[in-house]
Amino acid sequence: MLILVCSNDLLIGNTYLEKQKVNIKNKYKVKIGLIGYGKMGREIEKIALDRGHEIVLIIDINNPEDLTINNIKKADVVIEFTIPASAIDNYKLCFEAGVPVVSGTTGWLEKRDEVHQYCKAQNGTFFHTTNFSLGVNIFFAVNKRLAQLMAGHLGEYKVEMKEIHHTQKLDAPSGTAITLAEGIFENIPTIKSWVNKPTESADVIGIISEREGQVPGTHIVKYDSEVDYLEITHCAKSRKGLALGAVLAAEYSAGKKGILSMNDLLNI
Repeated sequence: MLILVCSNDLLIGNTYLEKQKVNIKNKYKVKIGLIGYGKMGREIEKIALDRGHEIVLIIDINNPEDLTINNIKKADVVIEFTIPASAIDNYKLCFEAGVPVVSGTTGWLEKRDEVHQYCKAQNGTFFHTTNFSLGVNIFFAVNKRLAQLMAGHLGEYKVEMKEIHHTQKLDAPSGTAITLAEGIFENIPTIKSWVNKPTESADVIGIISEREGQVPGTHIVKYDSEVDYLEITHCAKSRKGLALGAVLAAEYSAGKKGILSMNDLLNI
């Protein structure tokens, strides 16, 4: 059995996204700071400007000296897409500045508790998700439901996972794959961990990571047995859905406090 979701994320959940486009007319203009100005940062900039917002700060590898508390305070919210080595320091600086930060960087999740504690200590705002795509977040929910259904059949089926991304992606496995694995852990208690390679262990999920060309992101969860297999797949067609999700998260985070996620934004 195969369930396949290949999405141009601008088209997924069209009613929801159209509602957001209408709602923005009734909102104030959001002053957005961008930390990280690669392909994703530029896509976010285009969508933010199209939605009537203002970009008041851009930080990239050419001007790190401009990442100061005073400059961050020019923004209502900051969107951060950088690399794991610098992300946590960037988050903390935003917390200290009192400015909400939307995090798109992955590869730092082993320090998630540290970041959340620092945010709360500073009475800050932290919106984090491993994937801003509406389609992927629906996929997360489907993955959890499938795990519930398969929980009583692990004697016959072995769960495994594959994620495929462009060659510029530095971390492996992807943050999205880790979130999928965590969704399985929540619903199948006998599975307790993952490894970034194939495995025969029944209580471990083997996650295979592949890096190919310019692939935006493909994630496959497979339950395999001797007689059949069941597979769910999400394929992103572009970065636009991720960028739109990040801008929606920025709109949502402005003026709020605490730890926020796509579940809050989408109410799923």
